[in-house]
Amino acid sequence: MKRILKAILTFLTGLMTIGLAASSAAAANCESLASLKLTNTTITSSNTVAARAFTPPTTGLPGIATSQFSNLPAFCRVAATLTPSSDSDIKVEVWLPVSGWNGKFQAVGNGGFAGVISYSALAAAVTAGYASASTDTGHQGNTAAFAIGHPEKVIDFADRAVHEMTVQAKSIVNAYYGSAPSLSFWNGCSQGGRQGITEAAKYPSDFDGIVAGASGINWMRLLVSRMAINVFAHRGEDSYIPPEKYALVHEAVLKACDVLDGVKDGVIENPTVCHFDPKVLVCKGADGPNCLTPAQAETARSLYAPVKNPKTGAEVMPALLQPGSELGWAILAGPEPIRYSTETFQYLVFSDPKWDWHRFNAATDIDLALRTDKGLLEFTDPDLKPFFDRGAKLLMYHGWADPQVTPMNSVNYFNDVVRKLGAGVVGKSIELYMVPGMNHCGGGPGTDTFNKMAAIEQWVAGGTAPKQILASHLTNRTVDRTRPLCPYPQVASYKGGGSTDDAANFVCKAP
Repeated sequence: MKRILKAILTFLTGLMTIGLAASSAAAANCESLASLKLTNTTITSSNTVAARAFTPPTTGLPGIATSQFSNLPAFCRVAATLTPSSDSDIKVEVWLPVSGWNGKFQAVGNGGFAGVISYSALAAAVTAGYASASTDTGHQGNTAAFAIGHPEKVIDFADRAVHEMTVQAKSIVNAYYGSAPSLSFWNGCSQGGRQGITEAAKYPSDFDGIVAGASGINWMRLLVSRMAINVFAHRGEDSYIPPEKYALVHEAVLKACDVLDGVKDGVIENPTVCHFDPKVLVCKGADGPNCLTPAQAETARSLYAPVKNPKTGAEVMPALLQPGSELGWAILAGPEPIRYSTETFQYLVFSDPKWDWHRFNAATDIDLALRTDKGLLEFTDPDLKPFFDRGAKLLMYHGWADPQVTPMNSVNYFNDVVRKLGAGVVGKSIELYMVPGMNHCGGGPGTDTFNKMAAIEQWVAGGTAPKQILASHLTNRTVDRTRPLCPYPQVASYKGGGSTDDAANFVCKAP
């Protein structure tokens, strides 16, 4: 009997040794992935990067700092080019931790018109133990200039690049570790939020959990509305609000609405109940630094109002800005339209790089842009039943003070999904967390720092969305305020005692 037990033990030890050797060999053979054969894919390089040795290959990328890579573990870096169409040239990078892989995959999103690999997001994912992937979506440079004469590249940018990246990246993960990821997640904000929601609707099998922040859905409507509002702000000699007056408006808004939630903290908890009228700031006499001209007050009022087609009166987009966003008005109501809007008309609508925004005619060009898009970038299907039927989860978040992508984008899409599929999906399959005082994807006086991936992981594992997410505000890297982020439409309500900078003294409740 002892001999039998000894033989079994020896056999099991041998299996463990083989398994460990296979795992070690996989990690050591990163370079061998260069010969991997995948559909419409050419792997251009595959190399092991030592811990803390990575430097971004492209300089001048927004948000890139050497410190973001200082804690990177050793990883296998795979670069590939995907060609699902004859005109596709989709660059992809897949990063695979050499050790400590958590068994999961996290794809990361882009911003603006993409055109770059999201190195910082890749680094964050790999540092947390995920295998990760990012794509430039099929063109180089954060610009729409690629679009003229390249309809297939526009399709790649719209959704195909992210889907193809996801499929091929999972195959690379499987080849490297010898097993497929146990769970797959998407993590993106802004353009990345649009990408995530589009994935859920068009490719429901790609991910088990999607984090979609400040989602740039209604992409074409958003861009034409940004153009329309900026042109309106410049309609006359005294209609443009100079940046030095933004603080004036902001302070007036806070004076009117900050205390509506029972806490005076420089943050408007629920801007939808703030009914501020800029006319209270109209100059009694001549224009000056402490008042608005009547035309400037009308401009301010328009920023809080839905954008409408002047020809038909139909709403194009809900209000682009909410009370509390005033310090960021230069993005949409500055000296000229945000370049993403200008480039949309130059390269996607008119195919004319010399088109000048002064030529914009809202009565004709809004409809023209939407017809030209044909629903490609405008895609906002709320039917997520195939995604939800798999047990997959969609966690949305958006800053109420976002000065770039209207918070109502997320609110309206969430409500559309609930209307389409019923209230039963809330908490089970979809949830939205609005962040008071947060700007675009982060920043601002609100509690903008929170662990999105921990929240979605908890949800996927437990089956129920978090009843609240703990969020922090940092000054000089030191936490000076915490608050709960509440499932929409709930808000964080002060209990009436204790520090208003401590989340423990707030509870999530209906407004």
